[in-house]
Amino acid sequence: MNRYLLFPVLLASLLALSPASSEAGFLNDMMKNLTVPPAATAKLDDATVIKGLKEALATGTANAVTAVSQTDGYFGNQLIKIPVPDKLRPAASLLNKFGFRQDVDEFVLAMNRAAEKAAPNAKKHFISALQAMTIEDAQKILQGGNTSATEYFREKTAKSIFAEFKPVVSSSLQNVGAVQSYRQMAESFKTIPFAGSLADVDLDDYATNKAVEGLFAMIGTEEKKIRTDPAARGTELLKKVFGK
Repeated sequence: MNRYLLFPVLLASLLALSPASSEAGFLNDMMKNLTVPPAATAKLDDATVIKGLKEALATGTANAVTAVSQTDGYFGNQLIKIPVPDKLRPAASLLNKFGFRQDVDEFVLAMNRAAEKAAPNAKKHFISALQAMTIEDAQKILQGGNTSATEYFREKTAKSIFAEFKPVVSSSLQNVGAVQSYRQMAESFKTIPFAGSLADVDLDDYATNKAVEGLFAMIGTEEKKIRTDPAARGTELLKKVFGK
C-alpha cells in the first residue's frame, strides 16, 4: 500500500480517546476550512494525502481535547495527573505524616481541576496548525518516528496553547481553591516543629506547564501505541497493514 495513503488510515484510529460526537462542532469547523494546497493540482496523490491527514488529525485532536477536558480528565489519569510540585514534595510528605494529608490532597485536586477547565482552549490552536500544514509537513510526519505527529503539534502549538491556558488556569486556581489550599498547607506547615516555611512556587506557571505537557502526553502515547502494538490495531485493515 502506498505509504502516503496508509498514514491517514493510521491516524484516523490512533487518537480515539472519547466519542467524537461530542466534538461535532469542532470537526465541522475544521472540515469547512480544509483546503488543498495550490501546488497539489499537479499531484493528486499529494492532495489526497494532505486532506486525509488533516481529517484524521482533526478527529484525533478533538477527541484528545475532549478526554482531558472532562471531570477527572487529568485528575483521574495517572499518566497526566498533576502532582505536587517538586519543591513542595518534602513539605507534602511531612504534612502527611503530621495529619495534614487532606490539605495536600485538596491542593492537588484543585490544580488538576484548573487544567481540565483550561483544556478546551487548545482546540483552535490545533485547527490553525492543521490549516497551515503543508505537503512537506505531512512527509516529515510520514517519515518520522513513533510520535512524529505529536511533535508536529508540539512545535506548532505548544507556545500558543501555553499562552491561551495560563490566564484560564490562573483564574481557575483561584476559583477551584488551589490558592486557598496552598495557603492552608503553608499555615499547617508552620505548626510543625522546626519545619520552617513552605517553599515559594509559581502555581500559575507550574499548573499551566503540566496541563500542556499532559495534553501532548495523551496524544503521543496513543500515537505510539497504534504504531507499535498489534493489539491496538482494532480494524482488519490496520491488522493487515501492520502485520506485514
